[in-house]
Amino acid sequence: MSHSVRIVMIEDDHGHAKLIEKNIRRANIGNDIVHFDHGDPALEYLFREEVRSAGPLLILLDLNLPDMSGTDILEKVKQDERLRRAPVVVLTTTDDKVEIQRCYDLGCNVYITKPVDYEAFAVAIRQLGLFLSVMQAPEI
Repeated sequence: MSHSVRIVMIEDDHGHAKLIEKNIRRANIGNDIVHFDHGDPALEYLFREEVRSAGPLLILLDLNLPDMSGTDILEKVKQDERLRRAPVVVLTTTDDKVEIQRCYDLGCNVYITKPVDYEAFAVAIRQLGLFLSVMQAPEI
């Protein structure tokens, strides 16, 4: 049984969040988007059993959050048996090569530096959307 991919966006800048969602919609991706502007509520949501077992997720993650580092979230997600399968796209202002490498080492799939080229972002999201459209929810 196939389930629609839920997009979890963890972004504290509401302007950036609106632009990201606008470009996701512009790429003709109609998947549900659940938005969090702090890390703690996002982690609480992601680690709920009903979320972990409900089907595939795509996580859009800012690194500079008011209450914690996005790398902490990335690390926790990738250490979880079920959540580690979720693709993680890091969207952040940090262009430090060490930080970028750390994110890839922790398991992020794509790292995009803001301000992003939203046309390139839309193309990347569209490609992820094609991939996600064929993902199957893991058996419970």
